[in-house]
Order: sequence, then C-alpha cells, then structure tokens
Amino acid sequence: MKRFTKGMFVPLFLCQAWPANARGDSSERARRIQTVVKTRGFVALWDFVLRGSDGRFDAHKAKNVSQDLRLDATNYVREFWNLGRAATYEDFPLLGRGPFGQAIQIRKESDPNFRPSLMIPRDRIHNSRLDVKGPGKSVSVVAWIIRESGAHAIAGIWHEGTDLKTGGPPATRIERGKRQYALFLGLAANPGGAAGHVSENGEKSFGDRYARNLSVTPEKVPELAADSPPEQLDAAWAVVAFAFDNQRNTVTSYLNGVATEYWIDNPSQHPFYQWPARGWLQAQLHAQPGQQEGEDPSFPRDQFYQPPEDKPRRRTILSQTADQRTELHEFAFTKVKVTLRRQASGKFVVEKRELAALRVNPFWFAHDLYSPSSLSEGGPFTIGRVIQSNRGLGTTGYLGAVAVFDRALSPSEMARLAQIRKPVPAPASKEALAPRMAP
Repeated sequence: MKRFTKGMFVPLFLCQAWPANARGDSSERARRIQTVVKTRGFVALWDFVLRGSDGRFDAHKAKNVSQDLRLDATNYVREFWNLGRAATYEDFPLLGRGPFGQAIQIRKESDPNFRPSLMIPRDRIHNSRLDVKGPGKSVSVVAWIIRESGAHAIAGIWHEGTDLKTGGPPATRIERGKRQYALFLGLAANPGGAAGHVSENGEKSFGDRYARNLSVTPEKVPELAADSPPEQLDAAWAVVAFAFDNQRNTVTSYLNGVATEYWIDNPSQHPFYQWPARGWLQAQLHAQPGQQEGEDPSFPRDQFYQPPEDKPRRRTILSQTADQRTELHEFAFTKVKVTLRRQASGKFVVEKRELAALRVNPFWFAHDLYSPSSLSEGGPFTIGRVIQSNRGLGTTGYLGAVAVFDRALSPSEMARLAQIRKPVPAPASKEALAPRMAP
C-alpha cells in the first residue's frame, strides 16, 4: 500500500478558502469525538483522521473492543470476479476537513470493473461487538455525509451475495447473501432518504430475490457535485442514521436527527414496498380456511408480514349502503380497507381486507438479526460500498465519519449526534496524514 507523505500536494483553495475561526480547533474535534464515544452502546467510530501505524484508517473503539478495526482498501469486483485492478488508499481522496476533521471521497468510478470499498474482513469481526446479531440484539449506525449521487449502501455488514444472475458476467467466487444490518440512502424505497436495512436470514425476503425489510425517511439528502466550492460543501453535511430496536420490533431512520413518520399509500403498487405488501396479503389469505383466490401455496410462511392488528386506533367509514359498508382501520403499522357485508341476521361480517397503507418509518420488523452459524457464513463490515451481484456504482460523495452502537439510540441521542455538522479542518498531528483531493 502506498503511503502518503508530508510533501504531497494540497490544493490552494483548501488552504485559503475555509473560515479562519475554524482552523486548528483540536479541542472542538476532541469534544465531538467524546460526544460519540460517551453515548451508551458505543462500539466504534471511524473519523478518517485516526490511523494505525501502517497508515490505514483505524477506529476509536469502546474500551472492551479489542479487535483490529483498521480498514482495508479493496475492489470487490477483483475479489469476486477476478476483474479490474486492485484498490488502494489513493482511491479514497481526502477532503482536508469534515465534521470530525477529515472526510473521504467515494468517487463516480467509470470503470464497471472497479468498485472500491473500505473493508474489515469477517475473521476480524466475527463474534465481536461490531458483529451485532441474534436474539435480543439491537443496533444503530450513524454517518456524516455529503451526497453527490446514488442511493445505495453507506456502511454495515451487508454482503448481498454474488450468486444472483443479473445479466452480467458470472462471478468466479460465488457466495450467498450474508446480510445483517446496514445504513443506506433509500434504494427504490425513497432514493436519497436515510434508510436502515436489516435481515433475519442473510438473504431474500417476501418471495423476492432481494432483502426488503427497510425503513426510510420521507426527506432526501440533497445532491451536490463533489467539486463544488468549499462554502457549498461546508453547508451540505447531513447526518443519516437508523436504529433497530429489537424489543420494540422497529427499524427507525433519521435524517439530521429527525425521524419523520412515513406512510406509503397503496403499497402493493410501490416499486419497493410491494414485497412486504405481498407478504401481508399472503398471510391474510393463508389465515382463511381452504385455498383462496390469489393465494400462493409455495409462499414461505416465515416471510409472512404480520404487523400487530389487534385493535384499530381509528375506524373511518368510507362508504355505506343498506347491505355493505367500507371502513378504513388504522393500526400502528398498517391501514386496512375493510369491506363488510350484512348477513340475513342483520349483522355485518368482514368480506374482504385490503392493505391501504404501510408505515415505513418506523418499519415493523419482528425478527432477530441474521446470526451466521460459522465464520464462513458471515459477511465483512464495509464502508462506502457493499458486495453485490449487480456491481452498481453505489452512493458517491463524501463520508466524514461512521459510528456503530450495539443498542437502539433514542431520538434525543440521535438529535445530539446530528448537531455535529459544521466542519473543522484536518488536525496537524501524527495521527493524520496530509490531505489531498482527487485529480
């Protein structure tokens, strides 16, 4: 790996254009780090300033975390398809400042065989606190970003597998999905929104070939060109986060410390949420005696989507005749259109239930996170991109830090972390190497 040296070129605008009162504020940077580290459940923080003796990005770690959490530069296309060149740290240019003093750039790579990411191999995290999984375990991920383009992964344990047929060249190293948890920017659920993605089986859900358990904010992180003027980059920092609360069975996504409630109307027609909607429908049909019209006998029962619908929070009459009444029943995570028909006795009975709306922030997830039975069945922790069969470009822009906690952070804790946004310059110390920009 090529090392950075003191003589490397720093663009002039990086030296002159930043506000003078922000220069050299190491005490403010230390305060921000402590705000993260002292948050209950803290596991690790990568601020892209702290480095190991070999120059790799290292993590601020909780006292009881002893694992090596330095980040390796890797091109996963080369690893799994034997195509493209190897990645190095030079493929992650430094901005020279950020919410914690530095930021890396995830570039719009034009070579389809080059998808660099920062990775901690599975053998260094298996059964560690970073490896959040299994019964009763909750997790939160927070990242400080400037979004240039895209709507894919930011950080987490989310190996999507290389076994899916996507029309491209087949992988030479084929592995099944090994998903646990990850922070995304919305996917087709709401491209650019803060999104928490979780999996109970490492693979697919609701009869689709992809994982579809995801919460997302209705708001989006605005896009900004990576070569924008410094003052525009300064103002563009966003804090994206999610918390999976195992006890409450919820995944909640936050943008700049706010978790706005989000409902998707007519989810069966939505490009992403049609899949949990299908899981809901199949559960409804299966609960009735005999095989119903539209019921798929092969649908996996462990993929039924059944949020609690014991007692409606509200009932609204939508229409009514002498023989039929249509109501909207609102529950915690669903809104159900219920058609009732009058029997000869005069009593109304339910004739049909249709999913009218699905709550996706928070999103109901009544499972434990996927727990690999062995080291080989678990995925790595990655930042910037995740391993995926379609080898997409992913999210591009700047990453100022990533933090992981092994509990569900509260709204007030998320709001406190989101206050860390105004950038400070890279510290002039032995732990930081000279900042540089992409050509």
